[in-house]
Amino acid sequence: MKGVIGKNGFTTSKKEGDGKSPVGIYSFGTAFGSETKPGGLKLGYKKTTEYDYWIDDQTSQDYNKWKTYKGNPADKWKSFERMNHELYKYGTVIHYNTNPIVKGKGSAIFLHVWRGETKPTAGCVAMAEKNVLALLKWLDPAQEPHIIMGTEESLKSVK
Repeated sequence: MKGVIGKNGFTTSKKEGDGKSPVGIYSFGTAFGSETKPGGLKLGYKKTTEYDYWIDDQTSQDYNKWKTYKGNPADKWKSFERMNHELYKYGTVIHYNTNPIVKGKGSAIFLHVWRGETKPTAGCVAMAEKNVLALLKWLDPAQEPHIIMGTEESLKSVK
């Protein structure tokens, strides 16, 4: 399957807002999307709403966490992503910088629907909607699936 990564390539030293995808081997978290849970999905699934946000405000205790909030998000966080937009019609969380969370090391790394095969992401992995759906249906949490992110050279540093 074709896919795209961050507009500035891969990095072994990810920083918030650098436009790079983190090198490493990561497990998957919750699948999500603005649509009803697809049939045949084994991953946990959360249907997003207008109140769902992923927080990338480095000064917040909510940094790199999914939050549901019914107030004005700009009053609560300096920076956040809305989880109910078109690129997140279907996706899954990639467990990058989640345990422990290190502020400034990067947030909101997902596998999601792309804008197109020549349109990079801000740091996520993205692919055609049909391929995201096929991959989400293939992933079985009982098998402990992981994603390997990086170039052959950059992965030499991964333990």
